[in-house]
Amino acid sequence: RYRYYQNVCAQSYSFAWWDWARWEREIDWMALSGINLAPAFAGQEAVWQRVYRNLGLNQSEIDKYFTGPAFLAWNRMGNLRRWAGPLPPTWHLKQLYLQYRIVERMRSLGMTTVLPAFAGHVPQGILRVFPRVNATRLGHWSHFDCTYSCIYLLDPEDPMFQVIGTLFLKELIKEFGTDHVYSADTFNEMTPLSSDPAYLSRVSSAVFSSMTGADPKAVWLMQGWLFQHQPDFWQPAQVRALLHGVPLGRMIVLDLFAESKPVYQWTESFYGQPFIWCMLHNFGGNHGLFGTVEAINHGPFAARRFPNSTMVGTGLVPEGIEQNDMVYELMNELGWRQEPLDLPSWVTRYAERRYGAPNAAAASAWRLLLRSVYNCTGVCVNHNRSPLVRRPSLHMDTELWYNATDVYEAWRLLLSAGTELGSSPTFLYDLVDVTRQAAQQLVSDYYLSIRQAFQSHALPELLTAGGVLVYDLLPELDSLLSSHSLFLLGRWLESARAMATSDREAEQYELNARNQVTLWGPSGNILDYANKQLGGLVLDYYTVRWSLFVSVLVESLNSGRPFHQDQFNQAVFQVERGFIYNKKRYPAVPTGDTMEISRKLFLKYYP
Repeated sequence: RYRYYQNVCAQSYSFAWWDWARWEREIDWMALSGINLAPAFAGQEAVWQRVYRNLGLNQSEIDKYFTGPAFLAWNRMGNLRRWAGPLPPTWHLKQLYLQYRIVERMRSLGMTTVLPAFAGHVPQGILRVFPRVNATRLGHWSHFDCTYSCIYLLDPEDPMFQVIGTLFLKELIKEFGTDHVYSADTFNEMTPLSSDPAYLSRVSSAVFSSMTGADPKAVWLMQGWLFQHQPDFWQPAQVRALLHGVPLGRMIVLDLFAESKPVYQWTESFYGQPFIWCMLHNFGGNHGLFGTVEAINHGPFAARRFPNSTMVGTGLVPEGIEQNDMVYELMNELGWRQEPLDLPSWVTRYAERRYGAPNAAAASAWRLLLRSVYNCTGVCVNHNRSPLVRRPSLHMDTELWYNATDVYEAWRLLLSAGTELGSSPTFLYDLVDVTRQAAQQLVSDYYLSIRQAFQSHALPELLTAGGVLVYDLLPELDSLLSSHSLFLLGRWLESARAMATSDREAEQYELNARNQVTLWGPSGNILDYANKQLGGLVLDYYTVRWSLFVSVLVESLNSGRPFHQDQFNQAVFQVERGFIYNKKRYPAVPTGDTMEISRKLFLKYYP
């Protein structure tokens, strides 16, 4: 019945700064791909602000609750408050305007929109206005302390739960109409206050009642991430209780990470509630070639054959988009299939469709990528851990799930196809992406040489490997990325500034955008989680870190004083923070010839 698309996190990692023109392209792509169920989450803070004001909160209490634009996804799930905020009034106006157009376009193309609902999280100001309300502070989230997390959760039995939830939804429906599907996540990465099944049933029942209070036809769409994220807490009894707090068939669960950690298998198909088999694939919008093609080619069919299966669709739920197009094309196609595809022949046709012409070298390159980077098996979690995008240390992970030579060979083949396919924009994008992957592998090799030289006190070798990495390989990678508009830091930063209506807003939005892809928090709380390989970022952030690391190791060998990671971390934090506040404007227009730069890198570095 359903082909679902969008992850709540992508609202921040990818869509944060989108204007209508960009949204329109995405919605058209969704229609072309057969997507018929998707969230429409823009503008909800404007409606919440109205509801909070009507309840008697003042503006400063609201400002202490909302995060800045690049972090709203986690504010909506009750993880984070205040960080990088507040939201200017013009933000609300622009987002409302976008939301009107988004829901209108989605519905006109036959899609069912999913609107946000009340999950139970409230600003602290509610306790001032209603001193007798029963609310408890949740614990801290991730590496944030209570300065920016520990949000209040209303007790499901408290009458205000229904009042607030229904008030919000009625206001939202009055504004945008409804297709009767609503999303709410009460315990995303947050441990509930009690594991008593009766309590958990009361929570889900309260959330659902606040939906039906505004719309008797409501269906609750819930992310199933929590069950596999905290399996120690969510034992079968707890899962069943939460799911059975809602009448069967009135909830749809997204089995969010089904390609690696399916939940339907150990919950008897979500104990009778319908579910959508989703491919998560990407975390934080990281670059890096990756896929689990065998798992997605077989997983959805196995889920349909599962005893008493309640599967009602397939879905794409990456945390960030604009990477690994092939995997999403494949997953979209599987939604229409009766049985698994023959992948090598599918990918051969894919290369032809993508470049608009058959080419033997390009097809061979894709078959190599298919069997290597795109075929991670077992439990695969795609966070890019390459030393390139991580804070340097002497204990970095250089493990690969594939044979690195397959990528080098695919790079060679793609380059050889350049004379025929060089005018295809999709070909140039893929050439950048595969060259970037090869460079990422090379960074690991140089890192291992650096570490080996340091550990065996070989100063000349350390200077050579460190020098090549910092003064040639990384700057060359940066110039490659700078040659393509989709790999520019400037595009991300300038789209953030374009949302602003004053210099002050532009500065706030740009700091939001810079912080998200680097420190992710005031002190590197979720450091490099949302790492990207972008022209400008590689040179002024990653390369500067590596440069510092190499010079500290050289200094250590010269002076005979041992290398201390904590001292290095303190020094490198200044570099990382310095990037966020460097005030430099990065170009949003590419420079240089992609083919030429890739060829130059190839001639220098192809192993």
